[in-house]
Amino acid sequence: MAARSGTSVPVREVVLASPRGFCAGVERAIEIVERALEVVGEPIYVRREIVHNRHVVEALRDKGAIFVDELEEAPAGATVVFSAHGVSPAVRDEATRRGLRVIDATCPLVTKVHLEAKRYARDGYTIVLVGHEDHDEVIGTTGEAPERIVIIDSVDEAERLEVEDPARIAYLTQTTLSVDDTRAIVDVLRRRFPAIVGPAKDDICYATQNRQAAVKQLSAEVDVVLVLGAANSSNANRLREVAEVLGTCAHLINDVRDIRPEWLDGVERVGVTAGASTPEFLVHEVVEFLKSRATPVLRELNVVEEDVRFGLPHELLEIARQAGKPLAPVPPSTAQTG
Repeated sequence: MAARSGTSVPVREVVLASPRGFCAGVERAIEIVERALEVVGEPIYVRREIVHNRHVVEALRDKGAIFVDELEEAPAGATVVFSAHGVSPAVRDEATRRGLRVIDATCPLVTKVHLEAKRYARDGYTIVLVGHEDHDEVIGTTGEAPERIVIIDSVDEAERLEVEDPARIAYLTQTTLSVDDTRAIVDVLRRRFPAIVGPAKDDICYATQNRQAAVKQLSAEVDVVLVLGAANSSNANRLREVAEVLGTCAHLINDVRDIRPEWLDGVERVGVTAGASTPEFLVHEVVEFLKSRATPVLRELNVVEEDVRFGLPHELLEIARQAGKPLAPVPPSTAQTG
């Protein structure tokens, strides 16, 4: 147990959760922008943040990427990359009208949810989308069938939900939610609507599940958890919440500068993890900061091995081929957990 808060007991141990940080979808999205810059040259426009992390966005901006909120900010005929969170059909239609050359960096696991939404809508289902309505991923998914999708994000909303035909109802989930919270919401939906159908496999992505599983184990072994991630990163916020639900003090930080000294008062064991959009160098900076205050033992807590990769989008491969700079396609991996 940690010493009483306010004492000067130094940190004795730093435990790093594994897996942490970049997932396959984020790695793919970043590589798409970097490869597009190599093949097409500047400028490359990116609609919204390619992933929800300021450090990643700034690094790509330094390499020549121009980030825009809306497509109208990109000149006609420009090359535009869609972010990993996906976009609605309306955005795709706008890109076509404006003659933009699109490279789609949508995570394949998000694309899977879009395809499920279109299928259920085509079959006449009311679709309950479990997620946060202001998140880019949910906005994009909802755009596939706005007249058929109802968004909820809590057990209370699931309890109050009314639908036109309880015999024709389906559910989908945002990929970056809390595994436990989503399970509780879906359980309510299944109890209230016995005919409800859903995807054959949980839509919450492998990386989200693995990182939450790692934080659960980490929380049992440390006194405080530092979660590296952006304030608008859904999966990073969920990591903090998972630790807090288990009774462990947790803080979401963008980088080492956000750490408050009082958080470490009387703390002997510090756990560190990172959201799926967080680069590893930020973890190293936190470790070096903690080492500067004491001489802690550094330990890696390995919960599951990940060996997942996604191939590059066909449109990028075709653009590269036409430019005489062919790219070797990355053979995709179908495994989602180690």
